[in-house]
Amino acid sequence: MNDAEIYEARLEIVDFLVEVFYDAPSEAFVDRLLSDDLRVPEGEVNDRMDRGFRRLERFVDANRGRDPETVATELGREYTRLFVGPRPPVLPHETYYREDTELIGEGLAEVEASYSAAGWAPPEDYPEENDFIAVELAFLRNLIDRQRTGHEETFGFERVFLDEHLLEWYEAFLDDLEDELDPDEAEADLFLAAGEVFAGLVEFEDEIVAQQVPS
Repeated sequence: MNDAEIYEARLEIVDFLVEVFYDAPSEAFVDRLLSDDLRVPEGEVNDRMDRGFRRLERFVDANRGRDPETVATELGREYTRLFVGPRPPVLPHETYYREDTELIGEGLAEVEASYSAAGWAPPEDYPEENDFIAVELAFLRNLIDRQRTGHEETFGFERVFLDEHLLEWYEAFLDDLEDELDPDEAEADLFLAAGEVFAGLVEFEDEIVAQQVPS
């Protein structure tokens, strides 16, 4: 793959993750996912991302030909159970997993400071606090897109964001998903697939940025 293709693949992966975690997956998203247009990276990327995409393919195979509205309704119930509650078993917020701060406390201001330093502000219509997984991924997407257009300073912003934020909590988040959705049984689970792809993306981005800015 050339540089342009790598950038496109990075952005497509982030877009997929934002759509999965932003809110309960929509019927339109499910329709696209179950179509023949699903693309996964060719070859191997890293263990976690490869495993996530294999699980995603199994989800698509298990649901291909089903009514997208029905599948979206089922995913909505599962999304609510996992992430919304009333007592959700998994909380995809950075400050929930950080031992050095309280949930939605001081750590939230630190996350927001990273956004501000890079000249980015979260969209106002995001339904969760600014340390929510989909918001952090949207920030990552912004940095990748700016790198693509030659803004080399954004590699430094990404280096800091990885070291001080994403790398601090992504593994614990995936551990919680795996505890709640047995990876040996949840062979066709969209959310576990997305969790594995998310972990693989963080590790992949760490490698990409290390080539530009050492940790």
